[in-house]
Amino acid sequence: MAARCVRLVRRSLPALAFSLRPTPRLLCTAAKQKNNGQNLEEDVGQTDQKTDAPCAEKTLTEEKAKLEEQLKDTMEKYKRALADTENLRQRTQKLVEEAKLYGIQGFCKDLLEVADILEKATQSVPKEEVTEDNPHLKNLYEGLVMTEVQIQKVFTKHGLLRLDPLGAKFDPYEHEALFHTPVEGREPGTVALVNKVGYKLHGRTLRPALVGVVKEA
Repeated sequence: MAARCVRLVRRSLPALAFSLRPTPRLLCTAAKQKNNGQNLEEDVGQTDQKTDAPCAEKTLTEEKAKLEEQLKDTMEKYKRALADTENLRQRTQKLVEEAKLYGIQGFCKDLLEVADILEKATQSVPKEEVTEDNPHLKNLYEGLVMTEVQIQKVFTKHGLLRLDPLGAKFDPYEHEALFHTPVEGREPGTVALVNKVGYKLHGRTLRPALVGVVKEA
């Protein structure tokens, strides 16, 4: 019985092997399925690429807009900084120039008192007494006058000008009115009397002239 079974198996093996051998039709079907799988993967990849392209473009556009906004903001800050720097430079330059011009202002004010004393001294000397018969007084008077003239030259050299506005129109920026009085033959609003002369330093009033102003009768 066992020998018979062995023989049957041996006879069946070739037929079984033949039936299991892949046929050209099966091979073609398998190849088509494989190609279909590859095409499907390629289609899916292309679809993903097409889907990702608009997203990437949108991201780049948003990033570009952000960078342009940052650049605009930076440029505005830069321009404001330049403007502030230029304003600071101009203010500093103006302060330096004013310091050069008006740095001697305090010293000039002190010298004005000396000039006032010299003027009063020369005015207090009676002119009729200044004669050859009184040489000492004459020499003293001439020395005071020469000193007064010289100090006025020094004032002019350094931009300090004397204001003697007798008969001029009253200017509140240069004159200080001590009183108002009617004066016959004088135009109202003009200076009738100068009690104390004024001075200007480089166009700026250092000391206003003390004056009496004509008013209408």
